[in-house]
Amino acid sequence: MSDREYVLTLSCPDSRGIVAGVANLLNGHGCNITESQQYGDHYTGRFFLRVQFLAEPMAGSGNGDDVVTEEVLRGAVAALAGDFDMEWELWRCSVRPRMLVMVSKFGHCLNDLLYRQRSGLLDIDIAAVVSNHPDLEFLARSYDLDFHHLPVRRETKAEQEARLLELVDSYNVDLVVLARYMQVLSEDLCAKLPGKIINIHHSFLPSFKGARPYHQAQARGVKLIGATAHYVTADLDEGPIIEQEVSRVDHTHTPEQMTAIGRDLESLALARAVNWHAQRRVLLNGGKTVVFR
Repeated sequence: MSDREYVLTLSCPDSRGIVAGVANLLNGHGCNITESQQYGDHYTGRFFLRVQFLAEPMAGSGNGDDVVTEEVLRGAVAALAGDFDMEWELWRCSVRPRMLVMVSKFGHCLNDLLYRQRSGLLDIDIAAVVSNHPDLEFLARSYDLDFHHLPVRRETKAEQEARLLELVDSYNVDLVVLARYMQVLSEDLCAKLPGKIINIHHSFLPSFKGARPYHQAQARGVKLIGATAHYVTADLDEGPIIEQEVSRVDHTHTPEQMTAIGRDLESLALARAVNWHAQRRVLLNGGKTVVFR
């Protein structure tokens, strides 16, 4: 990925001239748009845009290194943003986001993320693994990753979350992923990392809470099982949805078979959500998301 390639995302009240303004700005600074996606939400009145572009030498400069700097681009976008009341972010594509993975005892999602990252299938760098149990330390170590065992008890939960935030800072983490981490994060922690925590939930509809969800599903005779990847908020398992995956089942499936199918669905939905987030393809739209796939 070139150091001269960027992604710009923005949202603002929908109005005329937004796309033209962005395109003219980039063209005027010697940038070539390589990908552009947009969406106007009729219900919220918000407009969303993701533009990927390459900064090229200015025409007639005669100097192959004469390209616009990130600082100049940020200044130009900030000026345009004031005209349209934009919320915006700009990233270099060559800078991969850093991720901290949290897990409890089920290792299928962690194993899938580790494999995808090492194989080049995930546009993100896994910085470390955190768990409230020691069971999966061997898996993290097999990928030469730091493993932090942070057990959780009711009386020490605040201290454990404070240590987690220290790790987020020390590893310079952009995203925390709950890969079947079976502890509820506090409202305070969620508020400190808004839009920066992704969870995988082991259900589609209906939602079976508590222990042995696939046994509950089998007992109710469900016809679809699934998984939901979403941003974490203080409202348990009700954050903005990024991706969902489902599979059809019937009366012949045992709870154990449903569990195996469900774990595949969880891994796939989580991997997609993480990768889209890493590629800056997910924009928040109130309590839901816009995903430019």
